[in-house]
Amino acid sequence: MKLASLFSGGKDSTFAIYLAKKQGHEIACLIAVHSKNPFSYMFHTPSIAKTEKQAKVMGMPLIKQKTAGKKEEELEDLKKAIIKAKKKYGIEGIVTGALASRYQASRVQRICDELKLEAVNPLWQKDQIQLLEELIANKFEVIVLAVSAYPLDASWLGRKIDRKFIEDTKLLQKKYGINPAGEGGEFETFVVNCPLFSRELKVKKKKITGSNHSYRMEISVE
Repeated sequence: MKLASLFSGGKDSTFAIYLAKKQGHEIACLIAVHSKNPFSYMFHTPSIAKTEKQAKVMGMPLIKQKTAGKKEEELEDLKKAIIKAKKKYGIEGIVTGALASRYQASRVQRICDELKLEAVNPLWQKDQIQLLEELIANKFEVIVLAVSAYPLDASWLGRKIDRKFIEDTKLLQKKYGINPAGEGGEFETFVVNCPLFSRELKVKKKKITGSNHSYRMEISVE
């Protein structure tokens, strides 16, 4: 099936593309929604502009869509982008990186129903520790771009998802109830390399902002 993928540049959306391709689907294009609201209910925002660099090393066309990020209204902007993909690339469905968020999955499903498209969710209900382990096993190199939960702090920014990361998040899950894959918004990520990329992206600059237990890192990559 010819699909467009909702793409944030993070681990979930990128790994979903990888799995969809392994299932035999064709990914015709990527869709990245640039939200002005850093606390968007639907969309990942840290370093979202860097999806252009990721799309380039993936060899895939990218549809960019701006939104003010207002709850529910931002879905109309997403719908506009999906309509563009349907008209330009003849897509038959949408890939998402939805893991456990019924809010996000249900709203993408509703748009797909309206546009007579299939919703493909390769990660849906996957165990979160298993997801992290599969990322490592499949040679995904992923770094943390933002944190927003106690006791996470700025020291987590730039950390790679590796075995130590998994052990640390297991402890945080047990002690504080933090979702180990960040599904509750505890952290956001960026993929710097994976089997979909023609080469690794190098992080050149970092700008960190935030306070208490809410920090984000904007990066430049080459």
